[in-house]
Amino acid sequence: MKRIYLDHSATTPVAPEVLEAMLPYFTEKFGNASSLHSFGLEAKQALEESRKKVAGLLGADPEELIFTSGGTESDNLALKGIAYRNKTKGRHIITTSIEHPAILETCRKLETEGFDVTYLPVNSEGLIEPETLESAIKSETILISVMHANNEIGTIQPLEEIGKIAAEKEIYLHTDAVQSVGKISTDVNALGVDLLSLSSHKLYGPKGIGALYIRKGTRLESIIQGGGHERGLRSGTENIAGIVGLARAAELAGETMDIERDRLTWLRDKLASQVLDKVKDAWINGTMTNRLPGNINFGFRYVEGESLLLFLDSKGIAVSTGSACSSKKLEPSHVLLSLGLLPEECHGSLRITLGRSNTEEDMDYVAQSIVEAVERFRAISALGRGA
Repeated sequence: MKRIYLDHSATTPVAPEVLEAMLPYFTEKFGNASSLHSFGLEAKQALEESRKKVAGLLGADPEELIFTSGGTESDNLALKGIAYRNKTKGRHIITTSIEHPAILETCRKLETEGFDVTYLPVNSEGLIEPETLESAIKSETILISVMHANNEIGTIQPLEEIGKIAAEKEIYLHTDAVQSVGKISTDVNALGVDLLSLSSHKLYGPKGIGALYIRKGTRLESIIQGGGHERGLRSGTENIAGIVGLARAAELAGETMDIERDRLTWLRDKLASQVLDKVKDAWINGTMTNRLPGNINFGFRYVEGESLLLFLDSKGIAVSTGSACSSKKLEPSHVLLSLGLLPEECHGSLRITLGRSNTEEDMDYVAQSIVEAVERFRAISALGRGA
């Protein structure tokens, strides 16, 4: 049976070129980058060369980038680091209701420590209104955190406009760009952000490695104490093999981004039209204009998304009903609820995220399988039969 992977927002396979670049750093080039002998210097050179490559994808200076274990750690360091270092200036943080749990849970933790957090609502397409954000700013506001692109519905937020507001008010702006780096342009200067989180395994690199961009002059406090690695902001022996892998993945993303953006957008739209043309009471969650190229999130009435997922898996198709970080929870997606959907409508969602290996032939097979699945489950549902 043919296997089709359509859950690239959860994780991506390591590209062959990435694995090839990493392998020497598990064996003959295994040195500690803090050691002064030739093995250590070799590792240190790889570390700094990799920093240049990843920074290049962001349009940043290499010294503005530190390596972490992934997106969650980067988000924690950005939010807690800014909050702790700048709490004498204010204790107010602004974020959105559709952020990744790495942001939302960190904000909830900060609330228990005396910080005040405003969770901005989004419209029916999953977009925040810049005017709403501006009206939420207080004299005590020290940080705004808005994800660049949503992990469930692919909505791309108007960061450039938000960046201008933040700059005018002299407030730090952070973005969780885990889903957008390598897929669309994430030039930090064009976006106007002071901090940006990314994760390697979302762009065909290895798991367990990520990075945080920190604009020069941004003041934040370390949340991991130790030997003072990464400018004293992230102590711990550097994962050189993982960092080299992330750097190679960043290079490949920069080389293929424009072509892949157009190709995946075409495939995504083809799949969407095929499904919506043949399935009644179906819709797209989020906007189709400000959306990641390979992301599509369907909503279906009278059928459970989990049933669809399991049926498609039996057909060799891997999809998701929501984000990988919360897909085992029974609660409706907080992102879909924020769009104004009813809980039962949220449970009928299906997230499909395309990647480099997917083809037009795949889309035809997936569309056919989705139509078959919806018809089958509606046929055995009392609500479906009455529709």
